[in-house]
Amino acid sequence: MAKREIIIDDTLEKVGDERFAGYICHALCHQGHCTFSHTGRAFTLAAGDCMIVARRGDLITDLHASNDFSVDVIYITQEFIEVATPQSNYGMRGHLALFDNPVMRLTPEMTARCAANFAAIRGRLAQAGHHFHREVLIAAVQTMILDFFDFHAELYGFDKLSTQYHQLMGQFLELLERGDYRTDREIGYYADKLCVTAKYLSEVSKKVSGLPAAYWITRYTALDISRQLRDRSLTLTAIADMFNFSSPGHFTRYVVKNLGARPVDFRE
Repeated sequence: MAKREIIIDDTLEKVGDERFAGYICHALCHQGHCTFSHTGRAFTLAAGDCMIVARRGDLITDLHASNDFSVDVIYITQEFIEVATPQSNYGMRGHLALFDNPVMRLTPEMTARCAANFAAIRGRLAQAGHHFHREVLIAAVQTMILDFFDFHAELYGFDKLSTQYHQLMGQFLELLERGDYRTDREIGYYADKLCVTAKYLSEVSKKVSGLPAAYWITRYTALDISRQLRDRSLTLTAIADMFNFSSPGHFTRYVVKNLGARPVDFRE
């Protein structure tokens, strides 16, 4: 059975489910609220808010909804999003911002536009007999994406990024996504891989994401370590070795500094 490219739902309970690992979750809250943790921090999705989980859904934990919580959810495969995303470098900045905070507090006008976009995608999805069904779906999703770009630019400011900055930041994230931070956490390593200076890489990261390159290296490392610490089948020594720490003491100091607790605290 072919994988569905777009799935409509009315609950967030499937976020983080293995079956939805290749999907990006878009949610619009109509009523009530829900609280959750994302990358170790607490967030609230309330009426009128939009949430986009653009990376791993398993980073969403401790989800609790109010009794009157009502939400529309659209899951779209990463591949379909890539086809539908317009050729705009602004997407990189929004992508990074959503990784840091997946919730956008929309104005009433933005909420209405978002609801209209969700309805358009739902309507086009139902038109299976349309001779250009996939093409109209792509157009509907692209309109939603452009509106998300517009919302983000309106809420957080608009900076036009050069293609060079966009490409470099994308390549930097690819190195982090493949897990290079497990053995190398110095900016110089990534700068050498990308054939630029450490200073330039950090400057580009700040221009694109508002945060230096070191922040993203530490963020990816800390998130991965926190996941491994919760796996009780792994010893603390094994995790320290996995991340190439020189000693258990060095590992403990890193965890305390960046996760705010000792490694053993995650086992209690």
